[in-house]
Amino acid sequence: MSQETADDLPESDEEWRERLDDEEYRILREAGTEPKFSGDLLEVKDDGSFECAGCGQVLFDSDTKFNSNSGWPSFYDVADEDSVETRHDDSHGMDRTEVICSRCGGHLGHVFADGPEPTGKRYCINSAALEFDSEESDS
Repeated sequence: MSQETADDLPESDEEWRERLDDEEYRILREAGTEPKFSGDLLEVKDDGSFECAGCGQVLFDSDTKFNSNSGWPSFYDVADEDSVETRHDDSHGMDRTEVICSRCGGHLGHVFADGPEPTGKRYCINSAALEFDSEESDS
């Protein structure tokens, strides 16, 4: 997906439903979560970038991806500090920090303070909220 500007984004729920498949919609627009160890991008080890499935904004780089054994793709840092926003999430009786795409407002997953150095963070992100752009496809 090409990166879009905020002006190119769907304005209505109906437009989002037309753009996204059912699983992407459930996760990005309804803050859903895919089952553990089920995501297509969990085992991706190629060089490239991980982009928002809703708007194409680059969110994570493959250099920061690591195996957290949590069941979801995990990263210790974002590609650009302005690419995501966070907010408190106390849903399901848990105290967590939700990660949201700063461009389209899509729910990506959560960030925890138990990741590796140098940041100590673990961005635990749903595969369905991401698209992978391999560096090989760019050459």
